[in-house]
Amino acid sequence: MCHQCNYVRGLKASGLGYTPNRLKVLQAVGRSDAPASAREIFAALRRTSRINRVTVYRILDLLVASGLVERLSGGGRTFFYGLAPSEHHPRHAHFYCKICGRLVCLSPECLPLEGVALRGKLPGKFEGLQIRVDGVCRDCLAAEEGAAAPAAGGAR
Repeated sequence: MCHQCNYVRGLKASGLGYTPNRLKVLQAVGRSDAPASAREIFAALRRTSRINRVTVYRILDLLVASGLVERLSGGGRTFFYGLAPSEHHPRHAHFYCKICGRLVCLSPECLPLEGVALRGKLPGKFEGLQIRVDGVCRDCLAAEEGAAAPAAGGAR
C-alpha cells in the first residue's frame, strides 16, 4: 500500500465523498504491486469483506471518473486498474506480456513520459497519455526455453 497517500482525503477532495466500500476498493488498488484486474481486486476484497462484485465494478468506474484511479487496457477486453498519476505516483509506461496477460509498471525513467511534447500538436484537447509496451515477460520466456530444451537422456 502506498504509505504516502491519504485515501480518505483523496476521496473527499475528488468530490466522491467517503464511504467504507469506496475506501476499501481504493486501498486494494493502492495495495497492489502492479495494475490489477477488477476480478483480482474483487478476489482480494472478498477475503476480508462482504462486498459484492457489482459494487466493486461500480466503485472502480467512479474512481476512474473522479481521476483517482487509472483504467489501463490489457489487451482484448481486459482492463487493469492502478492509482492515477499524482504527486506520489509519477506517470509511467507499462509492459504487457502477450502470453500470460500480466501488466507490469515500468520505471518512470525507463520511458520518460512527462517530456512528451504533444500539447498543441493534437487535433483536440490533451487529457492524458497511456503507453503500453507489448512483449513476452521473463517468466514466459524461461518457460518457452525450458519447453524447447531437449529432455535429459533423450534419443542419441
